[in-house]
Amino acid sequence: MGDSETGETSTAVCGDGVVEGDEQCDLGAGNDDNGNCTTACTVAECGDGFVYTEFEECDDGNDDNTDDCVQGCKLAACGDGYVQAGVEECDDANDVNDDDCNNMCLPGNCGDGIVQDGEQCDDGNTDTTDECPACQLAYCGDGDVQDGVEGCDDANAENTDECLNICQPASCGDGYIQDGVEQCDDGNLEDSDTCPSSCQDAYCGDGFVHEGFEECDDGNNVSEDGCTDVCELECGTDCWSEEGCVTELGRCVRFSCRAANEINDWCDSCMGWQEVSYDQWLNQGYCEDVTGIYRDLYGYATACGGAPTCCADQQACGGTDNAWHFSNGNSTYFTGPCLGCQGVDDCTYWNNVVTGTHTRISVCEKGG
Repeated sequence: MGDSETGETSTAVCGDGVVEGDEQCDLGAGNDDNGNCTTACTVAECGDGFVYTEFEECDDGNDDNTDDCVQGCKLAACGDGYVQAGVEECDDANDVNDDDCNNMCLPGNCGDGIVQDGEQCDDGNTDTTDECPACQLAYCGDGDVQDGVEGCDDANAENTDECLNICQPASCGDGYIQDGVEQCDDGNLEDSDTCPSSCQDAYCGDGFVHEGFEECDDGNNVSEDGCTDVCELECGTDCWSEEGCVTELGRCVRFSCRAANEINDWCDSCMGWQEVSYDQWLNQGYCEDVTGIYRDLYGYATACGGAPTCCADQQACGGTDNAWHFSNGNSTYFTGPCLGCQGVDDCTYWNNVVTGTHTRISVCEKGG
């Protein structure tokens, strides 16, 4: 080597144990690339490419902090603040698990099982039907149907569509009118009010008897079938109510078997007329079990037939033997014939059986 001051050639030899010339150190035989004086007689330092034992973990001879040996000659590790290329996605130099970079040096995301800022929960999956969809606590109206809890969830609080704001499917009787489907919904399935179990406005012909407005409703608007086209009982219609039935201004008598037996079947009791005054008889009739009285008195067995029909005059009702009548002054009222009997001779109509009253019984009595 040259000597810049004297111009003489340097005779320094690295490894001779004498620090000469440009040598930083010379330990002779003690020079070691893993020691504090390298075999090039330079003092060991981070970045020289030699790993100084007990002081350095690595030394790759560069200052790149994205490889596996970072500043300070330390082996790269999650949490050192340096993002190791191909290994880490982030490194925020801490071991906090719920920030933007977790302690595995991966960005926090919904579904990683770690509840981070902005998340209400994180159950480690992406299932939207459990109690933690999209890392938010499930609730009615979030748009996700929670298994076992909700029947639907349309992400709104509207009660007129097919999913109510309690996240259950709309149905007739829930108290909410479903647009385009229901005309009414009064929160019950009662068929005798203004909104029957069809959730359509009650009307004559819907098949439901509207209490206080209709006497009958047979599901059609045809008269002469027992129920008129305005839902009033027609002459000859059976009366099943134990509380009574309203006559049509005294023009018809309604009776039938309490137990709803088939026509012509034998039964224990039929319905007839309760004793009433003339004026009451014209306007109001009451179904009453009366035939037992006559069965006991006369030993008859009662056969239940269809209800009697109304007639304009006695002859139309089958004549004297097959019709009964009630006279008041110049007015005469007829009903008959007795249906369900085998013949005229088998029919008996009780008129004024209880002396001094206007009791009217119209039943078929068959001897036996």
